[in-house]
Amino acid sequence: MSMIRDLRAAVVRPSRPTPRNNDHTYETTRGPGTVSAIVDCAVYRDGVRVESPQPLSPHEAMRQVRRDGDFVWIGLHEPTEAEFAGIASEFGLHPLAVEDAVQAHQRPKLERYDESLFTVFKTIHYVDHDELTANSELVETGEVMCFTGRNFFITVRHGGQGSLRALRHRLQDDPELLAKGPSAVLHAIADHVVDGYIAVADAVQDDIDEVETEVFSPGRKGTPRGTDAGRIYQLKREVLEFKRAVAPLLRPMQLLSERPMRLIDPDIQKYFRDVADHVARVHEQVVGFDELLNSILQANLAQASVAQNEDMRKITAWAAIIAVPTMVCGVYGMNFKHMPELQWTYGYPVILGITAAICLGIHRTLKRNGWL
Repeated sequence: MSMIRDLRAAVVRPSRPTPRNNDHTYETTRGPGTVSAIVDCAVYRDGVRVESPQPLSPHEAMRQVRRDGDFVWIGLHEPTEAEFAGIASEFGLHPLAVEDAVQAHQRPKLERYDESLFTVFKTIHYVDHDELTANSELVETGEVMCFTGRNFFITVRHGGQGSLRALRHRLQDDPELLAKGPSAVLHAIADHVVDGYIAVADAVQDDIDEVETEVFSPGRKGTPRGTDAGRIYQLKREVLEFKRAVAPLLRPMQLLSERPMRLIDPDIQKYFRDVADHVARVHEQVVGFDELLNSILQANLAQASVAQNEDMRKITAWAAIIAVPTMVCGVYGMNFKHMPELQWTYGYPVILGITAAICLGIHRTLKRNGWL
């Protein structure tokens, strides 16, 4: 609670901030609430961006909105508590939502407060690779937190991927849609994130198909050749990471599409149904991936067990063959004086021939039964 009080009371002083490693972050030293984590800050009127000769601070942008109407869209990348405190105070954001936005590592959710909606999205990025190994990283995750108000929209992004710059430009090319206000931006971000899920699901499907083919494709003598169990396990871990991003988002999208909310434009709300449908489809795919990988892993382990049994049968078969000459040599090595054919000239080659014939007969019998 002391941290929440500090968030409420803190005000970022106008000092020259340290630039971040971000192409779109600009430096400014004007006004309260100015932070170095700002990627973009703009006022939109009738769906058109209001151009400014210099980058706006959140305080200046909100002052224009209160004076002239419409809304302000502020984008931030990994702000600290001190950097975000001024914005939280300027826009009246709830301390609990502010705490979640700064700390990150949140599950996808939708929370409603008196004057704003707080939405968390998990972004997923597929990592290209030449070959799937036991250490391959298939998906990278990030987070986008959205504060939706009557006349403001704030995005807080965490992670090195999931930039919203292209999305902002695309919305600015459609003033009629952007004129619907902050709810239009919220829908665009939700649709953008879920479209990323669909692309990642298709790529992961290809990796699973590759592993499945290796497990069940015939190897030597027509038996399945199998694959490294570590690769399957790593793929399953990545799928579970994907599942943690998709599954919790299903309920928030359903709420946005089904329940009327005063901060969501009725014309925009119907479009959330399409997003909810896409999330449901991807969720079904990911659950199917998880179950399929369980089956593939079990099949691979079963194949390893079968291969071990096959080796044991071969060892047992050769042991049975070698037991015959061992027994014969053991009998004739006892040095008794009266042994069968001991004094006969052809006794030695005859015994060797009989031993070889017995060994050959056992070998043919075992081979016909599949032991060799």
